[in-house]
Amino acid sequence: MAELLTANDKRTCYCAQLSARDLGRRVCVMGWVQKQRNLGSLIFIDLRDRSGIIQLSFDEHTEPSIRDAAYSIRSEYVLCAKGVVRSRGEGAINRTLPTGEIEIAVDELKVLSSSKTPPFDVVENSPVRADVRMRYRFLDLRRPDMQRNIMARSRITKIARDYYAAEGFIDIETPNLIKPTPEGARDYLVPSRLHPGKFYALPQSPQLYKQLLMLSGFDRYFQIARCYRDEDLRADRQPEFTPIDTEMSFVTADDVMAVHEGFIKYLFREFCGVRLDYDFVKMPYAEAMDRFGSDKPDLRFGFELCDVSSLFAGCAFGVFADNTAPGRSVRAINVKGGAAFSRKEIDALTDLAKTYRAKGLAWLKKNEAGEISSSFAKFLTESETRALLERTQVACGDLLLLVADKNNVVYDALGALRVECARRLGLLDPHDYKFLWVTEFPLLEYSEEDGRFYAKHHPFTSPMDEDVQYLDSDPGRVRAKAYDIVLNGTEIGGGSIRIHDAELQSHMFAVLGMTEEESREKFGFLLDAFQYGVPPHGGLAFGLDRLVALTLGFEDIRDVIAFPKVQNASELMTGAPSFTDDASLRELSIAVTAKES
Repeated sequence: MAELLTANDKRTCYCAQLSARDLGRRVCVMGWVQKQRNLGSLIFIDLRDRSGIIQLSFDEHTEPSIRDAAYSIRSEYVLCAKGVVRSRGEGAINRTLPTGEIEIAVDELKVLSSSKTPPFDVVENSPVRADVRMRYRFLDLRRPDMQRNIMARSRITKIARDYYAAEGFIDIETPNLIKPTPEGARDYLVPSRLHPGKFYALPQSPQLYKQLLMLSGFDRYFQIARCYRDEDLRADRQPEFTPIDTEMSFVTADDVMAVHEGFIKYLFREFCGVRLDYDFVKMPYAEAMDRFGSDKPDLRFGFELCDVSSLFAGCAFGVFADNTAPGRSVRAINVKGGAAFSRKEIDALTDLAKTYRAKGLAWLKKNEAGEISSSFAKFLTESETRALLERTQVACGDLLLLVADKNNVVYDALGALRVECARRLGLLDPHDYKFLWVTEFPLLEYSEEDGRFYAKHHPFTSPMDEDVQYLDSDPGRVRAKAYDIVLNGTEIGGGSIRIHDAELQSHMFAVLGMTEEESREKFGFLLDAFQYGVPPHGGLAFGLDRLVALTLGFEDIRDVIAFPKVQNASELMTGAPSFTDDASLRELSIAVTAKES
């Protein structure tokens, strides 16, 4: 039976706070049993709390009733232990533990709670299936590595609050029940009991509210928000996520980037002990795509794209010649040291290229003896091959990979291939931090499926001043005052300067295919507010989950979220989402037409 705490049972310290400086001190510690070791006349218990482990010792001097209790204790029991800190003795020191020189000679013990045998060992880096971890997340979170991750996240949020408060930002909460504005990702909808047939949406971003706060004169807004998107999950996405969200008035894009670059430098100095004493690179979107095939390029290695289309106009090899027309291209990456890849490895790279819609992958490699082998050289003239080698600067030991297709396919395939080749060659050092700003994104992107333009970021992003003239005549040409911050090939934040002119905002809605009636229905409150004096404003949001994961060296953001969802957006521990009863549905004026079996 579990024992109860009394007024005299006060924890004096966490387990791992004790050291040799505490010898002779009487202490009270509480926590979970890591393991019990029964050596007959001696019993040792490793007690664990969020700080670490301390050894409890029971010997021939221990009161018999306490020793008997210690005999029966098993892993994950919850204890309150009192005793005196003493030295383990030179022969018994555990050098792997911070508390390895000491132990507590226990003279009072309470079993506050017993435990079933857990489904996996609650230890560092426990080798257990992901679905089991999620089902027993409360146990998974007891593991020391997971506790460090969650506490690190807490520390990073405090660093963010400290930095932005010092920069004059005001922490303001915005609503979580908002008006649905279907544009972009799908909303999570919440039915209203008081307004039958009507729905709230959970926010995908505090975007409109933070813009309205700029109209309200708060000048600098900050929030560690909670946001929701009903979209397919990936390793770096969850249906509910946490941005470090900001907005600023009377600023240009450079002003916004300067403040947030300052935050990253402050964070890495305070949390990682790394000084980033350089200005982050700024690279226009078009340059990023041409050089790296990606709008979030990884700068830790080379392998830049090289446009070789001009070498093959009129070439007899149709695969290359047919892709030299406008909107198509032949591009290559020179993988330095890639000639060591086997044919099987090159075939795997070909398969990867095909997942990005490339019809195939052409390759050429030059071994250390200068001998060339290739999948396509036999279709080229000697002069064409020589010109290709010169243009791409192929040397002994290099592998040349080429894709010929529509530009977007070429960019996607080669962008992925350069990263995969770097991974295989061991060039992705997680402690080599390469930051950059990608700027001047396209304002709009065209959907061939829907036959219309969509906002690449959101419909409130301002076009570049010199491109406004093309909004009607050539919308795809218009660049945005938008910027993303990228770390080692991962976008960790993004934002833009917003439209602050009511006429231009209405024009933007029209370009996106909205009628005046539709724009009034969806965004009339914003257009009305714009009649009352709008400061130029812009902002940025960091993805806290991604930022913490990257800082700690994880690829999967679930490792830094306390209770994440799994691939199908469900939570295995609680069983969410779940059905509700008919009475609740009637109260919400909802009829469910079909239920999954």
